[in-house]
Amino acid sequence: MRISRADKSRMTEWWFTTDFVLLMAVFVLLGAGVVLSLAASPSVALRSGFPAYHFVIRHAFFASVGAVIIVMVSMLDPRSVRRLSLGVLAASIAGLIFVHFYGAEINGARRWLSIAGHSLQPSEFAKPAFVVVSAWLLAEARERPDMPGLPLAVALMCALAGLLVSQPDVGQTLLVLSVWTALFFASGQPVRRAAAIGLVAAGGLYGAYHAFAHVRFRIDRFLNPLPGDLSQVDRAMRSFTEGGFLGRGPGEGTIKTVLPDAHTDFIFAVVAEEYGILTCLALLSLLAFIVFRLLWRAALEPDAAIRLASVGLALLFGLQALINMGVNVGLLPAKGMTLPFISAGGSSMLAVSLTLGMALALARRRPGG
Repeated sequence: MRISRADKSRMTEWWFTTDFVLLMAVFVLLGAGVVLSLAASPSVALRSGFPAYHFVIRHAFFASVGAVIIVMVSMLDPRSVRRLSLGVLAASIAGLIFVHFYGAEINGARRWLSIAGHSLQPSEFAKPAFVVVSAWLLAEARERPDMPGLPLAVALMCALAGLLVSQPDVGQTLLVLSVWTALFFASGQPVRRAAAIGLVAAGGLYGAYHAFAHVRFRIDRFLNPLPGDLSQVDRAMRSFTEGGFLGRGPGEGTIKTVLPDAHTDFIFAVVAEEYGILTCLALLSLLAFIVFRLLWRAALEPDAAIRLASVGLALLFGLQALINMGVNVGLLPAKGMTLPFISAGGSSMLAVSLTLGMALALARRRPGG
């Protein structure tokens, strides 16, 4: 089938303006997640009383839905991406408020809503929508002094951070605050204001250390590990030395049998043990390629709001991956952050698909771009 430029349909416009190199890289990562779920998920499923391939089938299902979301959202124009973000953000904030009162409490945190027998984490969907809306407000603050873009952006950040901390979810709070601060700086605001925000964030982390026992425990254990410590992070670090460059082989790893989060937070360690450090480096390279490709496309964008949103979505995707891998190799304390498209989790999979779908939509070639 040939597609002609004379055809003015949305599909034709999408076909001739989409960055297919970036799209293929995203789909390769999506497919890699399905394949790698075969390594970590079966043992976790059996321990939980499910059939061996329960989580693998779920992962493949959500990856398929995610692929559709990526393509459909990437067809939107920038104005439609902004409208979608406003709608998703409003629904997510409502969900975060609802979670506070009616969410299921798991391990001392209320982060999930039960809908038709499935768990939904509103904070995952709030992140990309928040980034796009914040980027637009910060861009407007520079271009239209008559619009209170900056106060609204600050108020939005405070509101979302407050809702996340109340769950509590300190890791996600630090992630969105880091991305927002980067956007604040990139939007052309004075350096002293960005520095002030950094000091506030540091003060917030200090407060979280004293307010939440689990945060204090994780940081203390990270800074002062005990001899012979057998924590999840310690076991994850050992998997890299035991796997070596080429790994033990598919299905031969043992870390997945002792880690309760082997298919989510610590799947990178499972990959290291079974497929080796070289595979981990290949996965890291693919993630880095997607991030830098998005940043390169953003650098070519003349529109400030689109450019900021593209940078923010790239940083959101990249920092989440970096945090997950940093925890697995012992550079960061445990934070409960998933590895995009690789870790199991329906909410995370669909939210990352939304993130990259928006990023692809904003990265499309436009007249004069």
